[in-house]
Amino acid sequence: MKTPQLDQILQNAVDVLEDSKEQIFEIAEEAREECLRLEQELTEIKRQTIRIIEEVDACEKEEKRARLNLLKVNRDTNKYSEQEMKEAYDAAYELQVKLALLRDREIQLKRKRHEVELRHVNMQQTAEKAEKLVTQVGVAMSYLTSSLQNIWEEIEKLQQQQQVGFAIIKAQEEERRRVARGIHDGPAQSLANVVLRAEYCEQLIDKKPAELKKELTDLKIFARANLEHLRKIIFDLRPMNLDEFGLITAIESYVLDFEIKNQIPVEITIIGDQRTFNSATEVAVFRIIQEALNNILKHSQATQVEIIIETTSLALAFSIRDNGVGFDITEPLDNECFGLKGMKEWVSFLKGSFKINSNPKEGTIINVKIPLEEERR
Repeated sequence: MKTPQLDQILQNAVDVLEDSKEQIFEIAEEAREECLRLEQELTEIKRQTIRIIEEVDACEKEEKRARLNLLKVNRDTNKYSEQEMKEAYDAAYELQVKLALLRDREIQLKRKRHEVELRHVNMQQTAEKAEKLVTQVGVAMSYLTSSLQNIWEEIEKLQQQQQVGFAIIKAQEEERRRVARGIHDGPAQSLANVVLRAEYCEQLIDKKPAELKKELTDLKIFARANLEHLRKIIFDLRPMNLDEFGLITAIESYVLDFEIKNQIPVEITIIGDQRTFNSATEVAVFRIIQEALNNILKHSQATQVEIIIETTSLALAFSIRDNGVGFDITEPLDNECFGLKGMKEWVSFLKGSFKINSNPKEGTIINVKIPLEEERR
């Protein structure tokens, strides 16, 4: 088979994958929209359930008083007229009927709430599965499209760099997915909530004006919190001070913010002259240190962290040490250890070395060395 024929077959496969990716993406979007609709429906059902439970409680008290009154009438028949006895019986009967209807309504609402919760869980699973498939299809497409120019040479390259290339592409797709999910699950849903609460404020103007100020204050606090969340998403994409002030200053700024937010002291030492690096090196080093601190926060239970960064004309080296609980490095990493795997992938991309030393109850040390020969002038 000639190479042009093979390229055409490959192009057809890419086209099919592209169509499939679009369809899966649409399914994921529809599932997320349905999740949001079900969440709103569930909120309303819970509100109705609370209200009906309150009505049942009130009706039970009224029905109990009516039964006591009826018992009193039956005991002292000589004291009450026939009309009064009839009214007592009717009142007790009406309340019993009303209570039965309310209890039935309560059961129906609880059953409906359970059904909606199940549908919401199933829809979430569908959305997550579809998003995962989109990532997998995207990775496959990236491989195929990169092979269109010269499939045979590309195969030889992929045999040598398959794992690194796959990790980079997957990381890119996962980053896009993470950002999309972050915006969808955070600011997008929060804006929808703001709209609902604004509509509630409109109702309070006429019905309960005294509660309006408190609701507006809560709404303002909620909006500020979501603005901070949105800024964090933007910062996670690429810290602005990394472009403006350079790698070392960006790391120092992040470390200071980490200390303040998490109350974990971090001692940072800079050895060698501060200099600029290429964009890929700066982003990778920043992300590795960021991910290392996140891992320390989540898993280590450390009370002290030390970072040493040394720059020479040939390499950028740094170490991150904590006094946390440590772990057994001889055991294979499970599927949850995305942080360490991500750091290793970044270092591999820069053709550097990554070493980790740790033992249970003895803390952890991460050593990274990035060669800089290609940056020398």
